[in-house]
Amino acid sequence: MSRRINEHVSVSFHTLIRYGGDFLDAVIERADGAWLTTVDGRRILDFTSGQMCATLGHNHPAIVRAIDEACRRVLHLHSGMVSPDVLELADELVALLPEPLRRAMFVSTGGESNEAALRLAKLTTGGFEVVAFTGSWHGMTAGASSSTYSAGRKNYGPAMPGTAALPTPNCYRCPIQHCRDRCDLTCLDVGMSLVDSQSVGAQAAVIVEPILSSGGIVPLPDGYLARLRQLAGERGMLLVIDEAQTAFGRTGAMFAFERHGVVPDVLTVSKTLGGGLPLAATVTTEELEQDAYEKGYLYFTSHVSDPLPAAVGRAVLATIVADGLLERSAALGEHLRAGLLELADRHEAIGDVRGEGLMIGVELVADRDTREPADKLGVAVTTRCLELGLNVNIVKFPGLGSVLRMAPPMTATTAELDTGLEILDRALTECTGR
Repeated sequence: MSRRINEHVSVSFHTLIRYGGDFLDAVIERADGAWLTTVDGRRILDFTSGQMCATLGHNHPAIVRAIDEACRRVLHLHSGMVSPDVLELADELVALLPEPLRRAMFVSTGGESNEAALRLAKLTTGGFEVVAFTGSWHGMTAGASSSTYSAGRKNYGPAMPGTAALPTPNCYRCPIQHCRDRCDLTCLDVGMSLVDSQSVGAQAAVIVEPILSSGGIVPLPDGYLARLRQLAGERGMLLVIDEAQTAFGRTGAMFAFERHGVVPDVLTVSKTLGGGLPLAATVTTEELEQDAYEKGYLYFTSHVSDPLPAAVGRAVLATIVADGLLERSAALGEHLRAGLLELADRHEAIGDVRGEGLMIGVELVADRDTREPADKLGVAVTTRCLELGLNVNIVKFPGLGSVLRMAPPMTATTAELDTGLEILDRALTECTGR
């Protein structure tokens, strides 16, 4: 497949390794705010904020300015050295967090931050067993991918020893066929019983997302995280919360775990911290950091504590606070949800609308009563949306349903949200014939 950039230059996809299926048959030349522009001038409204990262919108002026200024200071250092931006970002990040989360380290991706968290948990507890959700996605590095259950487990050899899964508490699709639309936490008790039966007595950590994204936009039910915290503590396991997609305003709060009244032992953040640049953090307590240090904690990468992304992270946090983006995200989320619920009134294919703030899932079904997933329809709708100028993401893994993931930038306008809703409405109408 090739595409002509202009009358003189063409590019080919044939020299790229296909790392996630086929590439989109378009080349993106520019991005600004909520919009992408292809080399042939077509504009696409981006309802996924890139790879769920660009929460301030594409090429936000504060991010561009931070990059420019960092380029004039220092881009990269030896991993044992730190810059003022790294020190200041650590101070500014922990200032947003509740006690006792007071120690941070900065890496490049969410997979790395989770890898660092799991290594810390194993070292400090002395165990190696890690529990995650069946619908989880925590990254592609060895430990993180071993605790990723939504996809990518087959044909790559054995996972890390000691990994186990809890049923995803999806109220719309009860994993143990016990509840319908209201979770009573039975799935958690059953899941932990199964984990206990498989344990060899070396339990280290539970790692969870407060809203599962690859699992189909599944917010944890009320009371679930507190109960999980209790059960983990009884077993000497650390609670690791992965807020790769939910932190820094996307859900209408600075951190999604806040509404659950639970503080994790280790917090990982990534996508939304860099605003589109590779930046992630692992945050823990002074007590755990000291214990890990005394035991020789090791997590070196070529780009740990890199200065340039740290400068960008500072710009992201400052912009969120200065521009009131928490409140804006909550208000825009209500607007988008209301529009989607109105579409659900007119389109029988919409079985459920769920999520928080600007992180919303729309589950498509063949039948509302049986809730049979409409897999082919989901693919058809996302394809047609893209043709009409809207980029939305489809989650279509076995057992997880067919769910449109929507996460527009917090800087989007209500008019842009309405444009997206209009395109989705048209795509649903054309693909269903109704």
